Amino acid sequence: MTQALPPRSQLSRLTAPDAFWWSTGIEDTFITAPHPVTGRTLDEYELTGHYDRWSEDLSLVAELGVPCARYGVPWHRIQPGPKIWDWTFPDKTLQRLLDLGIAPQVDLVHYGLPSWIEGAFLHPDYPKLVSEYAARLAERFRGRIIWYTPLNEPRITGWYCGRLGWWPPFRRSWSGFVALMLAIAKGMVETVKALESVDPEIVPFFVDATDLFDTDDPAFAHEARQRQKIVFLALDLVSGRIDDHHPLWSWLLTNGAREADLAWFLDNAVALPVIGMNLYPMFTQKKLLRDAGGRFRIRMPYAGADLITRLGRLYFERYRVPLMISETASMGPLRRRLDWLDASVAATRQLRDEGIPLVGYTWWPMFSLVTWAYRQGRRPVTEHLARMGLWDIVPDEADPLRRVRTPAVDIYQQLVRGGAETIGMLSEASSPTAALR
Repeated sequence: MTQALPPRSQLSRLTAPDAFWWSTGIEDTFITAPHPVTGRTLDEYELTGHYDRWSEDLSLVAELGVPCARYGVPWHRIQPGPKIWDWTFPDKTLQRLLDLGIAPQVDLVHYGLPSWIEGAFLHPDYPKLVSEYAARLAERFRGRIIWYTPLNEPRITGWYCGRLGWWPPFRRSWSGFVALMLAIAKGMVETVKALESVDPEIVPFFVDATDLFDTDDPAFAHEARQRQKIVFLALDLVSGRIDDHHPLWSWLLTNGAREADLAWFLDNAVALPVIGMNLYPMFTQKKLLRDAGGRFRIRMPYAGADLITRLGRLYFERYRVPLMISETASMGPLRRRLDWLDASVAATRQLRDEGIPLVGYTWWPMFSLVTWAYRQGRRPVTEHLARMGLWDIVPDEADPLRRVRTPAVDIYQQLVRGGAETIGMLSEASSPTAALR
């Protein structure tokens, strides 16, 4: 049986030179609002059959030998009404992970909320509602689960809910984005406070999408720099970094934030014990190009593994705390996925050789996911499967959601068995525990 992650009082052990935490996870996007045209929702656990196959799927997690795993809980099922609570699913699944010796890194909110929360993240009581939910879950597992992600990818959540208007509350402006980011970040702060009031040993795990923006066109250089600043907005808010000297201060006020809103974060700042970086070679690099009308458009070229070294240096220089790769994978043929695994592990090793405390690596998702286009599309779910996992989902007549093991499983198992030795130990002189003192 593998060793679970240590409690927060022993956080220095987590980031010791001989520590490295291999992980995996199951895609858990939950968009409960039906699409206005197709009527479809996007519940990854439902679409991939995980609600019915959870026991077998968690056995696959254990097969990898990982000591921890990111795992989302469906708030919309746990609390289907304002005063209705049903803990059946998390009680079974989280306990199963614990029984397998796997420490759950619990994903509390992954894009979507229960549909009864009118206005979604802009509901005036959202911070109170999400923190109550988090505290109730933490109470059920007090002393047994210590890793909680308050909200996965706050900036992407704010973008799709506030700027693109694809998800509730369907805002479509920069002011909408700012309003969403303030509400989401306040919810994260209140969630951390609630978790730590239940169990001071809990380690908040701040997971965000870590995009890199650049351009070769001087006319768009300012826009690229501005977009890069916005990448850090959520973490800067919750950690109390945004004052009147911050480069986004005036921009935030111009787009609807009040000085009192920003002052609240200065007065209620929380620590960032560990930052999770979600990064993908096909999504994370954003290049601003000129379109036929002279305006900029954003292209996402397939990036090399220097993506990881650039981001690792950037985030450590800015926040000076331990980092984890909380999501990464490539998409498509197995050979491409294996090439990315090799290259990304090598980049991880390089960062550790430089003394940057990159303390974990997560291949995500463990098996194929259903693309977000399913919600607005009309094709069957089996035609929306993205091959990004260590297992594929390969439909056949007997089982339309059949999990199929690939050779990537064996390779990942070998990496996990090697622990920190596989990836390279941090030098004692550059031990990240100094960042936690």
